[in-house]
Amino acid sequence: MEEMRRLRDINSALPGLMLGIIVCGVISEIAGVFLVADKLNYTIGLWIGVLTALGMALHMAYVLDRVLDRGEKGAQAAVARHSIIRYLAVILVLGVLMITEVGNPIAAFVGIIGLKVSAYIQPLFAKLSHRKKKTE
Repeated sequence: MEEMRRLRDINSALPGLMLGIIVCGVISEIAGVFLVADKLNYTIGLWIGVLTALGMALHMAYVLDRVLDRGEKGAQAAVARHSIIRYLAVILVLGVLMITEVGNPIAAFVGIIGLKVSAYIQPLFAKLSHRKKKTE
């Protein structure tokens, strides 16, 4: 519970975003078990992608928390710089997977896309969370 409080302190939407990434990973895992031949390679790649997406979400929240104190121009430059760092991290992860063949890079990409899917469905999680708090 303490970890959730720390995540909320960074950004109130972060716990919901991270939950959405994990839910997308679980759904992708269930679908992939039925659709792919090399299940182990798929699973390793997918969860490397999910971990990458979780890291990206944490990094994004941390950066936004830090740059809001700067002026508009400084904040825009810092956000752009850190966005490039996140994209380079994705390229590095996918490149390592392609070279080492430890996991499926396409499955890793699916796990990383869970960040985008979660960002779109996060408002739904927030509404459900607020309804739950009101009933308590």
